[in-house]
Amino acid sequence: MHGFSEIYEMIVVETVDKLRAFLAAARAEGKSVGLVPTMGALHEGHASLVQRSVAENDVTVVSVFVNPTQFNDKGDLERYPRTLDADCALLSSLGANYVFAPSVEEVYPEPDTRVFDFAPLDKVMEGVYRPGHFNGVAQIVSKLFMYVEPDRAYFGEKDFQQLAIIREMVRQLGFKLQVVGCPIVREKDGLALSSRNTLLTPEQRITALAISKTLFASLDYAKLHTLTETKQMVEQAIAGTEGLELEYYEVVDGNTLQPVASWDDTDYIVGCITVYCGKVRLIDNIRYK
Repeated sequence: MHGFSEIYEMIVVETVDKLRAFLAAARAEGKSVGLVPTMGALHEGHASLVQRSVAENDVTVVSVFVNPTQFNDKGDLERYPRTLDADCALLSSLGANYVFAPSVEEVYPEPDTRVFDFAPLDKVMEGVYRPGHFNGVAQIVSKLFMYVEPDRAYFGEKDFQQLAIIREMVRQLGFKLQVVGCPIVREKDGLALSSRNTLLTPEQRITALAISKTLFASLDYAKLHTLTETKQMVEQAIAGTEGLELEYYEVVDGNTLQPVASWDDTDYIVGCITVYCGKVRLIDNIRYK
């Protein structure tokens, strides 16, 4: 019989071999395993994924690893916040069992030369502006799936394109696991939670609110306007906000991620946006139907 404290005693693991040994023991007892892949700098959005995993699995593993192969901008990689001690304190309070926090050398003892093709999913939006990004995501997530062999893996819907691509990777590589998409978590004022929000100055934080406000306003606007008019309304609102620079706003089929021309084209339509606030790159999305 486990003692209460033992159940909630979280272990930080830095090597693949140790992680596999712990999980083999759990599986030998018939326990289910959930995985929450993260790059750290955890917030309430991540917490919601961890809580879901803890509720739905006997054992929850959270990876904390800033993956270099998915950054096409070295400055972005260097700026990315790293807060492992605070992350571990939060994860312990949420009931996670294992934190996998490896070094880059542990994950990539030699370069990962695998090249994935997720066409047409990876040829639009982020795929255009961050060449190689999704290949890097597929490299690290596939490695994590091989290390952990989870029953379920949890990802936020804020990274809408990433979620679609991970589902496709699971299909292509034949992983026997369930990919669970979890809703966007927002601040009370509407800003989508992101680890990058910590890089915003107080003034930029207020400016960034225009992103979610515009998306929510476009929901009502869309009821009386064409898709093209709605897209223009969002683009003009962001362009007219001092301190924001729109990279793209695409209204897409939620399954294929391909742009749609009319509200009648499909029954699953999502608007995906990427905006620079100073040097900080923020993404968000909203579902129209």
